[in-house]
Amino acid sequence: FEQKKYSVVSTSFPGYDFARAVTKNTNISTKMLVKPGAETHTYEPTPQDIIDIKNADMFVYVGGDSDTWVKKILKDVDTKKTHVVKLVDLVSTVEEEIVEGMEDEDEHEHDHDHDDHNHKHDHDEEEEGPEIDEHVWTSPKKAMEIVKKIAKVASEIDAAEKTKIDDNAEKYVAEIAQVDKDLHQAIDGKISEIVVADRFPFRYFADEFGLKYAAAFSGCSEQTEASAKTISFLINKVKQEKIKKIYMIELSNGKIAETVSKDTGAEVLELHSAHNVTADDFSKGVTYVDL
Repeated sequence: FEQKKYSVVSTSFPGYDFARAVTKNTNISTKMLVKPGAETHTYEPTPQDIIDIKNADMFVYVGGDSDTWVKKILKDVDTKKTHVVKLVDLVSTVEEEIVEGMEDEDEHEHDHDHDDHNHKHDHDEEEEGPEIDEHVWTSPKKAMEIVKKIAKVASEIDAAEKTKIDDNAEKYVAEIAQVDKDLHQAIDGKISEIVVADRFPFRYFADEFGLKYAAAFSGCSEQTEASAKTISFLINKVKQEKIKKIYMIELSNGKIAETVSKDTGAEVLELHSAHNVTADDFSKGVTYVDL
């Protein structure tokens, strides 16, 4: 067994999956830091993870609310050796938004004023301004852009295999493009709104497919218990609009969706945000395209 010469380390599944696809059958190995099945937003790196990051030829992280710990580590990373790739910098981003019925983490600061959510985090993050929605990969079109950019960095690391890396990237982008086409066929003109009785990491997905949405929390919300007000908003919406199917996200306890379903008879389906996968799926090599 030949030891691979180069390594890519990614904090979470999307970066890992895209890097794995473009480096297939090359001298580059890929590693995901967050454990399969674990909650990505509360991940803390182990000392070994930090060593792996420093030794990597490419380090991929999301660059949002869920990996603020990266800032500390980057100070000690030699960027001449390690190419640092931040997903939110590869594509255009939008700020997290609080839509009607969704719980605002800081609602008490605002007397329930939903129109003025641009200053949502002023009191604790003066220097950073509003939160960027970090879940850029949930739009297949953005995922294609990200794959191409990761491939470009990979072929700088392993220049001898540039042709193979480019070829891998082209194949994977074509697969994602097919998924994108299928989704547009399923959604365009047929579905205009979705109800996600859970966190909502699908802003870029919703934007690409022109979907309105209702949800319990924003994408990176730490909250898991919805208030009675949020739950009754979702229940009323499902009843009034005769919505037949509602969604929960992967690896969620699904409690909110279950409550809404019990009261409305709507079927609960999983909408996968490809943030992380189960240990079983991980060992099977499930990909973004599969999900």
